[in-house]
Amino acid sequence: MSDESVEQMIALAERLRSSNGGSLDDSAIAAISEATGAPTEYVRLAVKIRTEQRKDSALANLRAQYLTLEPDMRRYIQSGVLASACALLSVAESWAQAQKSNYGVFGMFALVFLTLGIYNISLARGPRSAMVAGAVFGGGYFAMNAVFAALFHLSAQIESFMLIPFTILGAVAGIALQSFVTKYRPRLGLKDPVKERQELLRQMVDLQAKLKASEEHCTFVSLDIVGSTRMKELADPLAVEFTFNEYHHFVERVTAKHGGKIHSTAGDGIICSFEHPQQAFTATRNIQSGLIELNTFRNKIGVPIQLRAGIHTGTVMTAQAGDITSVNFAHVIDIAAHLQKAAPPGGIVISDAAAIYLPGGADSVGRERVCCSNVEGSVWSPRLLPPVPTPVPEQAS
Repeated sequence: MSDESVEQMIALAERLRSSNGGSLDDSAIAAISEATGAPTEYVRLAVKIRTEQRKDSALANLRAQYLTLEPDMRRYIQSGVLASACALLSVAESWAQAQKSNYGVFGMFALVFLTLGIYNISLARGPRSAMVAGAVFGGGYFAMNAVFAALFHLSAQIESFMLIPFTILGAVAGIALQSFVTKYRPRLGLKDPVKERQELLRQMVDLQAKLKASEEHCTFVSLDIVGSTRMKELADPLAVEFTFNEYHHFVERVTAKHGGKIHSTAGDGIICSFEHPQQAFTATRNIQSGLIELNTFRNKIGVPIQLRAGIHTGTVMTAQAGDITSVNFAHVIDIAAHLQKAAPPGGIVISDAAAIYLPGGADSVGRERVCCSNVEGSVWSPRLLPPVPTPVPEQAS
């Protein structure tokens, strides 16, 4: 799967997680798999990794991790936990009787957990799953009963040779319960797994349609000044502020002239967005060539500004249609920034994905090639690169 497909799948999972109260069960994971075409195990892994990255409480993360397990494994874990609780309460009831303070409270709660165990087994999706869940409950009850009896210093309530019969009885009871519930599911008022899955799949299709509506194909330009830190160190602060403000206004004017927008700024770096790679490439070349005038008339630092530029195009997800500034984290922007770092001073690196939209393709850009983050691009350089003078600090008088 491509990175875009993975991001789409995770976005769908997050949307469905929110609509279902913050959790994803097996039906939801299956619906995501069908809607995106990804294998079920791949969806589980992606959701698990995303869950680990979420800054939730330990209990919330544990619950989310549990919900990403296979449904049969969750069924077995539930059987084991319920069997343990039932065994603990049964032993506690015997201990209360020995202390002559028996009010039947522990026995009552033991019956509640026994009922929950039966209900859990009856909801198994197949005879095999029900058989194993029943065996886990029967064998788990026997084993934990012996453990808790030892902790309470009571004699064993069940003889050790009964382990195998308890396990077999639980397996047989599991198959019988599952068959009964499957046959009379509508009368019992239980959800049909097939219908539930179809409803979740319908929700997934609706979510996909909404996410597709917020997709936009954009081209991003990453600009950065070469050696800006050194330039600021050796110049007057007022001159630095004036010059860099003039530089930002200059980039903004050229970008707007070619139908683009300033997406974001971070320090000396600027990210510009355009609808088409041709607009981006033309605007970036004009920015590079227009620096001559900027350095001549509005640069008060005394050191010419030189830029590196990277261009990449791709699909991004916007919070609102047409609002490109709402895109904060996108693979397209990251690639443009990586390409910018590989560009020579005064040059431009444009990815092949963007260059194919130019008249003449990548061959019209330049012969020099680079590869960044598994993305190949072509290097555009002006015919004559002026030498960059080394800044010299002023001598104190």
